[in-house]
Amino acid sequence: MSSVRDQGVTDSAVSTDAAIVYVCITCRHPGEPESEPRPGAILAAATAKAAEGSGVVIKPVRCLANCTRGLSAVVRCNGCWTYVFGGLDVACGPALVDGARLLACAADGIMPWRGRPQPLKRGLIARVPPVNFEELE
Repeated sequence: MSSVRDQGVTDSAVSTDAAIVYVCITCRHPGEPESEPRPGAILAAATAKAAEGSGVVIKPVRCLANCTRGLSAVVRCNGCWTYVFGGLDVACGPALVDGARLLACAADGIMPWRGRPQPLKRGLIARVPPVNFEELE
């Protein structure tokens, strides 16, 4: 079975190999007052709208424990590195989808720096290796 990384993401590709964006819906910027809807929920909705027809799956989550660097999201794809982003704003939905598509098409499982949207360059918090990762010696 080939993976999405080998084929690229197509409009009809929704499988366990699809790129997934988890968006924290409880996020707000540090120091912002409590309000509804939360900025994270607005980002999640904008990301879902941007993902329509892209094959990228958007999953809202209640907390990514990155509160000091909110708004936060995670981009992952099976067999790839997982990326945690913070310092996003409500307009970053399309950037998250573009990043997810880049990751899904990356033959080495690493989101390329070239072509990565600016919010994902400056907002990178961490890159986590795939479950079965083994460092090359």
